[in-house]
Amino acid sequence: MADSQFKDHFSQVAADYASYRPSYPQKLADVLAELSPAQDRALDCACGTGQLSVLLAKRFKEVIATDGSADQIAQAQPQEGVSYRTALADNSGLADNSVDLITVAQAAHWLDLGPFYAEVQRIARPDALLALITYGVLHVEGEVDSVMQHFYYETIGAYWPPERRHVEEGYRSLAFPFQELSLPPLAMEVDWSLPQLLGYIRTWSAVKAAEKALGASPLSAVEVELRKQWGDPDQRRRISWPLSVRAGRVRK
Repeated sequence: MADSQFKDHFSQVAADYASYRPSYPQKLADVLAELSPAQDRALDCACGTGQLSVLLAKRFKEVIATDGSADQIAQAQPQEGVSYRTALADNSGLADNSVDLITVAQAAHWLDLGPFYAEVQRIARPDALLALITYGVLHVEGEVDSVMQHFYYETIGAYWPPERRHVEEGYRSLAFPFQELSLPPLAMEVDWSLPQLLGYIRTWSAVKAAEKALGASPLSAVEVELRKQWGDPDQRRRISWPLSVRAGRVRK
């Protein structure tokens, strides 16, 4: 779906996004379900390929998962109870007062929040829950982490879109005109091989931007260093991302 406000950084890597993006912990979906006034319907806006949508389906009778990118929707994970639709976050197509939970995972920094919040007010049932979810910079166990931190901040730091700072700040600087709730500490954790980590890094918007600007992949040099530090590439290492959630009640 085309829109002048829709910033599409991921359609061209939709297949890789589906394969390599980490999943959220089920505990996140459980906490959100427990804070919602009911578990009838959840709307997962800017759902990408459905990483959070499929988890919400375990707790809600119905999950509507929308994204402005048809390519992302085409790559989304099939799951009973999840209906995928191509739609913008500020134009869901849902009825007034029809949703118990609205989520935006790793995408609120791309949205025009004014129109989106107006849509939230329209479709939310009384005391529905809105959750803006983001995960920060990854950490890899062992000495490999210093290589990754240098690559993220120094090698490709200048190529991140300006909106990326909101992710690094845990969305604390975003406007959030709702009665805010606190959630327990949460994190995403996976055990990945080196090829899996490299596949994930290739989905980064800054990597694509740097490759376009430089005419060569910025991954070439860091991959050599990672292989030196990693050892057996099939060895799995623990990788973690801190989760930040801004959750609030939608008062009618």
